[in-house]
Amino acid sequence: MLYYLFDFLEKQYQLPGASLFGFLTFRAAMAVMLSLLIAMVYGKRIIVFLQKKQIGETVRDLGLEGQKQKAGTPTMGGLIIIMSTLLPVILFADIKNIYVILLIITTIWMGIIGFIDDYIKIFKKDKQGLKGKFKVMGQVGLGLIVGLTLYFHPQVTIKEKDTTTITENFKVERVFGEETKAVRTNVPFFKNNELDYADFISWMGDGMEDYAWIIFIPVVILIVTAVSNGANLTDGIDGLAAGSSAIIVLTLGIFAWVSGNIQFSSYLDIFYLPRVGELVVFLAAFVGALVGFLWYNAYPAQVFMGDTGSLTIGGVIAVIAIIVRKELLLPILCGIFFAESLSVMLQVGYFKHTKKKYGEGRRIFLMAPLHHHYQKKSYHESKIVTRFWIIGILLAIISIVTLKIR
Repeated sequence: MLYYLFDFLEKQYQLPGASLFGFLTFRAAMAVMLSLLIAMVYGKRIIVFLQKKQIGETVRDLGLEGQKQKAGTPTMGGLIIIMSTLLPVILFADIKNIYVILLIITTIWMGIIGFIDDYIKIFKKDKQGLKGKFKVMGQVGLGLIVGLTLYFHPQVTIKEKDTTTITENFKVERVFGEETKAVRTNVPFFKNNELDYADFISWMGDGMEDYAWIIFIPVVILIVTAVSNGANLTDGIDGLAAGSSAIIVLTLGIFAWVSGNIQFSSYLDIFYLPRVGELVVFLAAFVGALVGFLWYNAYPAQVFMGDTGSLTIGGVIAVIAIIVRKELLLPILCGIFFAESLSVMLQVGYFKHTKKKYGEGRRIFLMAPLHHHYQKKSYHESKIVTRFWIIGILLAIISIVTLKIR
């Protein structure tokens, strides 16, 4: 709640950086420092608590090097990420902002689903955890909430450019008009980089664009489900999911920064999204939490995030991307998640096809998800993680470059 105190002092005494964006930068810096501090200081205490309660990972013998040594390592470490994110957000963000509210709901919602899954695995001794259909129901439920809110809430708007304004010098000036409701998104690499979901249904007749939610909401549900599952599959070796996610979230922070600033969005020719700049505070806290967690999750891991963390991370990334109208960029930005998910789908699909055709199942990879394939090829997991991080950084750079290359 310190947001309101800082806001009052800033306006009352005209503190340095009194502009809205300067204030935002200050709060983002405070959020990232506090979240990092919480994760590193209290993270250790949580790990000790999990050890005392014998909340450890049950490892299945998959024949991977170093796997047996990980048995008993504390899990449910996603609680560190959730706690380290939400506390700074509550302190430094405007919690009345609709986007911040949505992300808080997403964090808690997916955290609960992941916690239930981990609880069943650990305390009920059921290695399968929460049944897949219940996970999907939870993801679909969140997607429905997010989709309905983004479509119908009056504060979810864009400001479109108006090129018809003529200055006193008879020059056409690109200015922003009134806030409007629209289900439009950015398409990477295209000059006219706008896609309106209403276009998929408007051809059916006059007024049909008012029913664009029929297209938009299922897309939101699909993205939330796909990205959260992708993050869950990526969480297989020490530091991979946390490090890759930190890179993705930092990139989304840049998108939120420029989309929430009228000058930057005008220069980059992207949507100006009023009130979306507040996401920078949430993203700063989230990055700090991920990096702080990585301190203990890097090889050799002292704690695993479990589904409590991985499902939460994936859900938050998906919702942020949809909010900043960059969901079509996710296959590139979340390329690591995408590759991990694709490897599983290809492996399962090919195995079933060959078993039906030849009587025995055959495999494309030595093991899926993809990181296990490289483990089977005797790559050390530290090398696998580092190389995946490098790929993640390259994909992040490509994603940022799409702001100008079309």
